Amino acid sequence: MNKEEFYKICQKLILPLFTGSYIDGEEPSSLRDNEIAYGKQNSLLIKPDKSDEYRLVLKRGQPFQAFEVNLLKSIITEINIISGLDLNDENYTMTLQTHAIEKAICSSITTEEGASTLVGLVNEMSSWANRTYEGSKVDIGIIVNQSVEAEEDSLHFSNLLDKDFFCLLSDGRNSFVEFDINGYLIGHVQINKIKMMPTIAPREYEQVARYCNDRRIGLVLTHSGDILIFKNRQLLFSKRRGVWNVYSHDEIIQLLSYRGNYSSKEIRKAIYYTALDCAFAYSGGIIVYLNKDMEEAALTYINANDILDERYYLIKKKMELENANKLYNLPSLKATEEQFQYGYEQFLKEHHCYKSQALSKIIAGKNFAELNRKLRQELVAMDGATIVDFDGTIIAVGAILKIEAGSEGGGRLAATTTLARCGNALKISQDGIIQAFTSDKRSSKPKNIFNVG
Repeated sequence: MNKEEFYKICQKLILPLFTGSYIDGEEPSSLRDNEIAYGKQNSLLIKPDKSDEYRLVLKRGQPFQAFEVNLLKSIITEINIISGLDLNDENYTMTLQTHAIEKAICSSITTEEGASTLVGLVNEMSSWANRTYEGSKVDIGIIVNQSVEAEEDSLHFSNLLDKDFFCLLSDGRNSFVEFDINGYLIGHVQINKIKMMPTIAPREYEQVARYCNDRRIGLVLTHSGDILIFKNRQLLFSKRRGVWNVYSHDEIIQLLSYRGNYSSKEIRKAIYYTALDCAFAYSGGIIVYLNKDMEEAALTYINANDILDERYYLIKKKMELENANKLYNLPSLKATEEQFQYGYEQFLKEHHCYKSQALSKIIAGKNFAELNRKLRQELVAMDGATIVDFDGTIIAVGAILKIEAGSEGGGRLAATTTLARCGNALKISQDGIIQAFTSDKRSSKPKNIFNVG
């Protein structure tokens, strides 16, 4: 594989899989160097063949995890096989390379025999994603247990998964059909009472994430047709809209501190988990995490009626009074001064701000990370933006922002990129894609810091 071809494959197939990664040049290499090796400062050195005299520097903010390195090794192996076929049809080659990603994903988390089983199970689930049972889409859950061997007379998954009755045996949340590493049936698993332990997964799938340790792999086909893969108590991969995604959770949580000198990891985790929940619930939403000292800038886009914190309400009213004093012949100036005298609760009552009154009562002074995870998801799903300051104080929920003229994109994207000037803004679309933006000091346009499919 020549260098130009390898660069192209990296740009099209490899970088999109590893959130926040980029090619940071290249360096000389020799026969003594492996195709994949750890480099300096959270980087990997990669080349397609041991004989190549260069290695690309793949870099990002957080260290690459072991499963990601294994995945990259598997991808290089599979792509080299395809390159060796010497195909003339570029479109066919790209199709094979895309399928190679699927095989590499399965190979990165289990043995060679297990990878074959996982590929077969994923293919059968992909078929079910396009089928219905009695007119309805189905949810399917499968556990591949790498520690238990099925009995000799057990059925193989290839005799089961395409049958109509199979889709009724599991729900992908609490009940699962269990197979061994070679694809033979072990039995049935109920996982509705699993010991609490740290997980990283959409809220609906926390139970299966907890159950899937380093010896168990969970496969879930959701009602929406997504295929999810769990291991090591986290969501590792998903296939959504026909595209595979790799979840570099730690990298994304770190990226949420971009240019934020006072960011809290607990708040960043809460924001990311909530975005993940909304994405897999297909509910959409906007979450804005403000940088320290950018609160007043953000308040210029927020209506006082939407503010849920008394301190920020007082700052907003002071800003309105100062702006009014700058204008000439303003007959309503006195009214503005009187309005500024209102206490926060009186203002909400006088202006019939029922939503803000209700939300203030429900939030009860808690910061964003302290709220129940389900409640956070429900708040963010409201039409408008959820805005959180650097220490987690909830400034507004469902806020309809004042968008400046000339903003590009739809209303949700315009609102997200507008508030990105004040911190990190996440847009969760109703098709489940998370996009994050922040301000770019080099230009007036917002900078995209990551996308998660």
